[in-house]
Amino acid sequence: MEIQKTNEMNSLLTFYGDLLTEKQRVYIELYYAEDYSLGEIAENFDVSRQAVYDNIRRTEKSLLKYENHLHLARDYYARELLGMRWRLMLLSITQMMSSCSCIYHN
Repeated sequence: MEIQKTNEMNSLLTFYGDLLTEKQRVYIELYYAEDYSLGEIAENFDVSRQAVYDNIRRTEKSLLKYENHLHLARDYYARELLGMRWRLMLLSITQMMSSCSCIYHN
């Protein structure tokens, strides 16, 4: 399984998991978050491997569709990045001010 896709699906599941049916959520969590194989999921739920595969593919499309319309994950990560940049800038300013005040006090 491709790690980038796994990370993306786990992230989208965090934001949109409540919009899925219970079966969709369980299958995709087992597949992506718990690293179950299609065969293991099929065996646990007494369904065919193909049924699990089809359900997971439809669920992936649904999660991507939700993100394309609502942008919750994109906006959250953009705000996180902006916040990180602000914290770094404030830290830098604080350090500069500290070194300046040492010069003036000596």
